[in-house]
Amino acid sequence: MAEPSSGPAAGAENARETGAAGAENARETGASGAENAPATWVKSERQLQRERSRRIRAVRSSTIATVSTIVFLGVVAAVVTRSPGWPRVRETFFSAEAFARSWPDVVDGFWTNVQIFLIAEPLILIVGLLVALARNLRAPVFFPLRALAVAYTDVFRGVPTLLVILLVGFGVPALNLQGTPTNEITLGVIALTLAYGAYVAEVFRAGIDSVHPSQWAAARSLGLNHGRTMRYVVLPQAWRRVVPPLLNDFVSLQKDTALVSTIGVIESLRQAQIYAASKFNYTPYLVSALLFIALTIPMARFTDYLAARSQRRRGQ
Repeated sequence: MAEPSSGPAAGAENARETGAAGAENARETGASGAENAPATWVKSERQLQRERSRRIRAVRSSTIATVSTIVFLGVVAAVVTRSPGWPRVRETFFSAEAFARSWPDVVDGFWTNVQIFLIAEPLILIVGLLVALARNLRAPVFFPLRALAVAYTDVFRGVPTLLVILLVGFGVPALNLQGTPTNEITLGVIALTLAYGAYVAEVFRAGIDSVHPSQWAAARSLGLNHGRTMRYVVLPQAWRRVVPPLLNDFVSLQKDTALVSTIGVIESLRQAQIYAASKFNYTPYLVSALLFIALTIPMARFTDYLAARSQRRRGQ
């Protein structure tokens, strides 16, 4: 009986058998992997057709909107420029010479408006937040603070901003008290802070009240007192919700800085009035209006963006 082969011949035979088995296993593994691999998603013909239809509708809507806007503006321009009094209006309100001459003074006055706005804005935020927190104190011992906060918001929301500026601008210096401010810009900032602080306080209070009661309950269950609950749980959520309405109030504040001209502040509107009174030309008012528009429109669009983002986060 022949013995099994050994030596180099047997090793070569075993290597060939092992290689063949490995190749077979690799082919089986590759085939199995190909079968288990996720199929590539391909849009159906119906989906592609819907997307094409949406693009066509979007282009058509944009074209119609553009054409209708151009036609509307053209009709308005034709009606205005062909009116009998247009030459007089163009000379009085759209004079290029008056625009160039009044521009430096009006711009210089506009920086005063910007300074008043930048100083009043943080003060309004502080006053509004403090008043809102005072109105949310529930303990009986804090009733005087709550009553004072309610009275403040009721009074200063009910009085026109112009009257507040006049009362503060002329009433405070008339007291002749030691240490009272007499600078017109300072008095204007105080008046705007008092007037807008009442509105901002109600915005903050609405944001605080919008936080779900379960947030309060969860914070108190963790051992947080009222102050820590308000600081770490409620106010961060309320702040995100009130940013868009706050920016809307500040857009209005930027425009109302022109009202401080009634107490003697030489700002953009007052500079325009001075030029108009001396030259009997109202183009400087147009210059002042364009400056306010250049500042308020970006703020308004930013407010719209924040409001839309807030709605997207809430899934609306």
